[in-house]
Amino acid sequence: MKPPVLQVRGLHKAYGKIVVAEAVGFELAAGECLGVIGPNGAGKSSLFNLLTGTAEPDAGSIRLGGRELVGLPVHRRARLGMARAFQIPQPFPHLSVFDNVRAAATFGAGLGKAQAAEAAGAALERTGLSRAADKPAGTLTLLDRKRLELAKGIASAPKLLLLDEVAGGLTEREVQQMVALVRELKKAYAVIWIEHIAHALKAVADRVMVLHFGRKLLEERPQAVLESAVVREIYMGMPTDADAAAA
Repeated sequence: MKPPVLQVRGLHKAYGKIVVAEAVGFELAAGECLGVIGPNGAGKSSLFNLLTGTAEPDAGSIRLGGRELVGLPVHRRARLGMARAFQIPQPFPHLSVFDNVRAAATFGAGLGKAQAAEAAGAALERTGLSRAADKPAGTLTLLDRKRLELAKGIASAPKLLLLDEVAGGLTEREVQQMVALVRELKKAYAVIWIEHIAHALKAVADRVMVLHFGRKLLEERPQAVLESAVVREIYMGMPTDADAAAA
């Protein structure tokens, strides 16, 4: 069994009476993908904010590669191997695709000029963006802007990739291309993927975690989660068999 890259224990965060994380815990190893689902307000984005350091937990532990992250700023967590691809890509639009990725390697991984250029080129190759390296990032299609988010993450030398709805807004054909890319990246990294497109998660994730009002309700293999009464009732808005019988 592989040692965990990420260990989360008893993670708790509240804003007044609003609880966004309640005793959340899980582990993830390299080569694994944990899918995260839940309705709006379930705590999915809050989980990523707590992991990356844009929010600090009230209690709990986050260990990456055995190093405690709680209390460390965002840039230190990035240097220790955490990269996040955002739901809405916001590249530097007037810079080239290559320069966007090189900036991520420079500031995310702390690489020197030559090393950053090498890392950027490798990241563009892995994400299928080498052909667009010299294009202004603002001219890319949505799919390629999402590829650029992944390339920036890879170039920062991560141990853990946090993917925030990277398939959202894509056509079905593009979703399949994104699934293939994430499946390939999973071979080298630990991946947490928040996604509303169930079949995309099912194709890549080893486990899926269900969040609801900040609590972890379930963490199982994708098929078991998607067929569960909990997901039918809470996430998909469908009644359980017991509720249907009572009606």
